[in-house]
Amino acid sequence: MSDSPAANDPVQVICIKWGTIYFAEDVNKLRSMLARNSSRPVQLHLFTNDPIEGLHEDIKVHPEPGLNIPPEQDNYSYRKEAALCDDNLGGLNGQRVFFFDLDMVITGNLDELFEYPEGDKFYIINDWNTRGDHVGQASCYSFVVGTLGFVKTEYEKDPLGYQKRFGTASQEYLSSKVIERDGHLNFWPDAWFRSFRFHCVPNMLTRWFATPKLPPKEAKAIAFHGLPDIRGAIEGRWGAPTDVKRSKGWKRIYKHCKPTPWVLDYWK
Repeated sequence: MSDSPAANDPVQVICIKWGTIYFAEDVNKLRSMLARNSSRPVQLHLFTNDPIEGLHEDIKVHPEPGLNIPPEQDNYSYRKEAALCDDNLGGLNGQRVFFFDLDMVITGNLDELFEYPEGDKFYIINDWNTRGDHVGQASCYSFVVGTLGFVKTEYEKDPLGYQKRFGTASQEYLSSKVIERDGHLNFWPDAWFRSFRFHCVPNMLTRWFATPKLPPKEAKAIAFHGLPDIRGAIEGRWGAPTDVKRSKGWKRIYKHCKPTPWVLDYWK
């Protein structure tokens, strides 16, 4: 691909944390996985407004860029796909950044991913749960800081209107805005990113007897979007450990995952 960075230039990776769902351990493990799977130095930037202790000293911590909207209109969902499009994000203006969710497990070398983008194009995963090419799955996307500011400012003009249109599906909002500008989305190669729920967990009744499988070697990362999450997959549970509710009917059949110890081989 053209415009590839020099081999010794650090890759700028960003992530975001709010609330109490994720911990310092999750951020540290993302940093470790990135470093272990890249021949280039990787600088991880965490955007958060939550006090967090125990982070690796190499991680740069920034306050969330925030959204210029009334607090009562902030439903949290758009803090990633809208707020991180800030033109002055973390002083990274003009630099290409790669966003990784904290619920990603990296399973393969990332050099090809980091060299893939051309110019200032936006790249994202083709959503596994949507027909057509109009929605990106935002577990991993890449852009040049300073090129997506309109995504943030447009949302700030009418947050309730966009929430009514897209609900909490903020990745659909991001996708729609990029398509309005470019006419299409640029997707990563399909084989590079896999969904644990869609591609690893066996089908229907089989999941009661078979352990989820590691994707083919072409996969670079697995997204644990929704349930089961990473810890749930390792332990063999579909919901939170404190969730005492039992699924009923059909949900009792498909909401099942056997313990998946191989996840620990990569999530470290």
